[in-house]
Amino acid sequence: MLKTTDMLLLLFCLVGTSDSLYKQWIPDTNYENKTNWDKESVPCGNDIVQFPVQRKVSVFVETTHAVQEMRLPVDGEFILNSGAGFYVVSGQDPGCGAGVTTKFKDSESLQWLNPALWQGSATLDDLQRGNFLFSVHEESVPCQYDDVVFKASSSFRVDTSTSQSSVPVKSVSVLGKKYESTSEFIQYLSSRSGRLQFHGSSAVTVGNQECGDPSGCACGNSVNHKHICSTVQCASLGCKKPLLPVGHCCEVCGAIVTIHFATGFNLQTYRQRIHHLFLVLPKYKSIQLGMSKIFKSQQLMGIIPFGTSPEIQVVIVDEEKGTQSEGLARDILKDARSHGSSLGITEAEFQASSGNSSDQTGGSAGMVVGTVFGVLIGISIIITLVFLIRRGVIQMPSSLPSLPSLPSLSSFRRSRDEEDLNGPIDHGYDNPIFDKPNLMPEVPGLYVTETKNSISMTQSGVHFVNPVYDDNETDFNA
Repeated sequence: MLKTTDMLLLLFCLVGTSDSLYKQWIPDTNYENKTNWDKESVPCGNDIVQFPVQRKVSVFVETTHAVQEMRLPVDGEFILNSGAGFYVVSGQDPGCGAGVTTKFKDSESLQWLNPALWQGSATLDDLQRGNFLFSVHEESVPCQYDDVVFKASSSFRVDTSTSQSSVPVKSVSVLGKKYESTSEFIQYLSSRSGRLQFHGSSAVTVGNQECGDPSGCACGNSVNHKHICSTVQCASLGCKKPLLPVGHCCEVCGAIVTIHFATGFNLQTYRQRIHHLFLVLPKYKSIQLGMSKIFKSQQLMGIIPFGTSPEIQVVIVDEEKGTQSEGLARDILKDARSHGSSLGITEAEFQASSGNSSDQTGGSAGMVVGTVFGVLIGISIIITLVFLIRRGVIQMPSSLPSLPSLPSLSSFRRSRDEEDLNGPIDHGYDNPIFDKPNLMPEVPGLYVTETKNSISMTQSGVHFVNPVYDDNETDFNA
């Protein structure tokens, strides 16, 4: 008979491996949305309706409205729902009041890269039910594998400017129609509605395939990190040691769980596992949890970068200065210790804003090997630098103290010989040229000639006369 945890694991394995999410644009330019009007109410029959004259706008109208007067922009449109329209009231509208001039708010500054203007869910059903996911700021904005959704009965205007020429996504849904074909979406963007709804220096493109890696794929928004963070205002925090997650613009109070994985790990499966095991519990009701794959830079000896390492980052925040987050982080680590091998988890650790942290779960042998490997590389670098300095390939600055001289091998051997034989060794006869240190002059380039002693030193070199062939006076170059 299967245990509860085993049944949950089996259920998760039947879930699809797609890591794409649904990202829905929050603002709209709907006539019935009172937040789109400066008086925070929808105009009525005694009011004068005014749109910004020099602004472009696409307004969705769901029903019929009475107005006293309407001042339209130079370039704009009304998208009328079935049966929707406008009419002018003759006389006074008894339920409207004295009548005011109501202005439609300007939507020109709403940016695609503003994470506060998006909501994310794992499925369309969750999106419609309001079951939204928490994400770091970079991933709150649509990633390259996400499905972008603009509400069906709605219009909008969004500035798509980024640091890149294009904004790639999997699909875009506008007015209830889903665009997955590049050519079809380009045709919509060139239409009047498309030009009024999308503007900016970057073009939104569709057609990206789903993430093919079960462990997750990079979001692709790191290149726009500065632009994204320029739209974010960070709140003041009261925790002891705030944490800064990768991809987030602000420090948070909570905990960060880092998971190292192997073949067989499935990000979507694990995300759902954590939700069903922990987030449904009453004690974690206030918790917000975001999970994503990141690529953390690796540094040798904490200085020299040598690549990146894929990790799963689990960001946990709550409304109680991170105290509940730390409890959930510990529960996640316990689950990793018990079921890590079946989930593809090799190591897990956490750090909390309380200042507490955990030892790694698993992978100790790998860490030892990595440490030894790093030390060996460091020693090799030091030896190589010393060798290159001795050879003169690398010149030391004059301000630095000189390296201590190292004893030569010949000196070492000579001292050992003397020790072994209890005294100096007889090396044979003296060489008149090389065994007399005072024979050579100290001034470079100056040579002395002593023909009587059969030694000749000139500017061209050092010569000696062989006494056997002295009669022939034959010289040999030394």
